[in-house]
Amino acid sequence: MVDTLQGTGVVVTGAGGGIGAALARKFAASGARVVVNDLDPGKAKAVADEFGGIALPGDASAIVAEAREALGGTVDVYCANAGLASGGTESADEEVWAAAWDVNVMAHVRAARELLPEWLERGSGRFVSTVSAAGLLTMVGAAPYSVTKHGAYAFAEWLSLTYRHRGIKVHAICPQGVRTDMLTASGSAGELVLAPTAIEPEDVADALFAGMAEDRFLILPHPEVAEYYRVRATEPDRWLTSMNHIQQKWEETGQ
Repeated sequence: MVDTLQGTGVVVTGAGGGIGAALARKFAASGARVVVNDLDPGKAKAVADEFGGIALPGDASAIVAEAREALGGTVDVYCANAGLASGGTESADEEVWAAAWDVNVMAHVRAARELLPEWLERGSGRFVSTVSAAGLLTMVGAAPYSVTKHGAYAFAEWLSLTYRHRGIKVHAICPQGVRTDMLTASGSAGELVLAPTAIEPEDVADALFAGMAEDRFLILPHPEVAEYYRVRATEPDRWLTSMNHIQQKWEETGQ
């Protein structure tokens, strides 16, 4: 994998910390030229400066053209990592739902729209989508997040089935709890559901690289998610009952 990444152009969105920063460092250590994107200019620069990368602050939805130019004309790997952990129920404000949809789904769509013409013409390109186990399962107390992460997973899946015969590789990363600011911000629900088995961001990056080496679409840094996903698909009522028990336990904590 190190040889294949040497000199390649990589973009990582939401890379000012957490999983994004770990991905950026891992790609850079493998010889890639890395664009570090984040809404916070200071965070983007701090991470990029660690390994001589290119800091590119701004909205992840609109940086492909600038990133391509910064990399000398070619993006080889695009990591759609920026995400919004929106909590709430069906009663969350329209603005909350719209923002979650825009960041967690449409930013991926917009990036693919910009990248695919060049990738399809040359017959290669790699799209990495940081989804979350919530995109395969769900997350208590976070309807906007759960629904839009399902959308992110569906889009990654669609990209893979549509373009894999034309040289496009797609990976969907679906971790449970990861020790990041996002986990801290998830409050009591995150403490109950995610914190007990939380892993480090570097573990997620390692899982991605192992999956890339094997050309696997679904990347599960928490392997147990595969069994949860199987039960959800084959025994939905059993799975929903189990999740409802977690919901009740969360309610008992006073949220």
